[in-house]
Amino acid sequence: MNQRPQSGAELTVPSLHRWNAVLWVLLGVVPPAIAVADAPGATRYPVLALLAVLALSYGAVGLFPNSPVLRPRPYLYVLVVGLGAMSYLLDGSAALFVVTLPHFWIYTTGARAAITLSGIAAAGVIAGNVVRQGWDGEFFTGNVIFTLIGYAAGVLIGLGLRHITEDGDARARRLSADLEDARIRLVEAHHRQGAADERERLAREIHDTLAQGFASIIVLAEAARSGLETDPGRSAKQLLAIENTARENLAEARVLVGAAPRSGVAPGSVADTLRRTLDRFTEDTGLGVTSELPEVACDQQTRIALLRCTQESLANIRKHAAATTVAVVLTAQPYGVELEITDDGRGFVTEDSHGFGLNGMRKRLDELGGELTVTSSVGDGTRILAMIPTDGQG
Repeated sequence: MNQRPQSGAELTVPSLHRWNAVLWVLLGVVPPAIAVADAPGATRYPVLALLAVLALSYGAVGLFPNSPVLRPRPYLYVLVVGLGAMSYLLDGSAALFVVTLPHFWIYTTGARAAITLSGIAAAGVIAGNVVRQGWDGEFFTGNVIFTLIGYAAGVLIGLGLRHITEDGDARARRLSADLEDARIRLVEAHHRQGAADERERLAREIHDTLAQGFASIIVLAEAARSGLETDPGRSAKQLLAIENTARENLAEARVLVGAAPRSGVAPGSVADTLRRTLDRFTEDTGLGVTSELPEVACDQQTRIALLRCTQESLANIRKHAAATTVAVVLTAQPYGVELEITDDGRGFVTEDSHGFGLNGMRKRLDELGGELTVTSSVGDGTRILAMIPTDGQG
């Protein structure tokens, strides 16, 4: 179906069209029809027929605006001829011309066409009036003056409304362009934020897995080297631990590059997962670890977060605390799961701690709606408390 292209300056607001149609019928069509009700048939029938043609033409264009046959421009030509003929048939037809003026602005795409066609219609109305009265009659009758005034007022009002509409359309286009630009910038910002978030996630995963594994390998390698002559049996165990840690790091690296399941954590309960981690820590460091690890129902994300918090805490203990004992307690609370890790090491000033590890733990817990509490002071050891809300689903 062909659709007439609409200029931004066209006054095509549906509500205005409806009001214009109502006013045109009430003030333009009905008064001439009433005026010729008692007129002789030679006047009455042509006037009524002409009004019917104009009304039907206007109705057809209004009801079928996208019709390839009923186009607005031919209707305007019919209107020009009809207004001139009405002026010839009936005195006082200037009123019909005035209320019809909006049609020339509604159904044209430019001001020049509206001014030209309405000017031709005005000339036709004046000519019809002159021919009806005779060339020897008075030219500037009330009908002619009213037509000229109406035409001038119509041009001024039409130009004003067209300017307002075009200005509004220009502002709307600028606003649309600004909104599109803002949308593009927002999409770019989201992409940048997504990339930054992914980099941060990868950095956190690398810190919590590969970096901790490499640190453990270094410590074990140093210990194994120093005990090769004095305690070869222990050095052999440490070398085996290095091999196992390297394998785990390789598995974690495959996870990070997408060649293995996303979590990189062996299946099992959270208690079993933490118990394996603590056993490895004891084996690597020789520190005594006491633990209370009951079976707690939680989902995979919670299990991974608790494991990463445990790994980070144990790594910090090994590197900084100089502790002799470590305690790990896992507790199921009505509001969630709590993991408490304490040591009797040298402690630190929490306000001065801005390490990547603690911040990474906080962000990991925040993503699950949890909370990290760090309590420590110099010489009094450290307490790490991780809380994650859970619905109890494992």
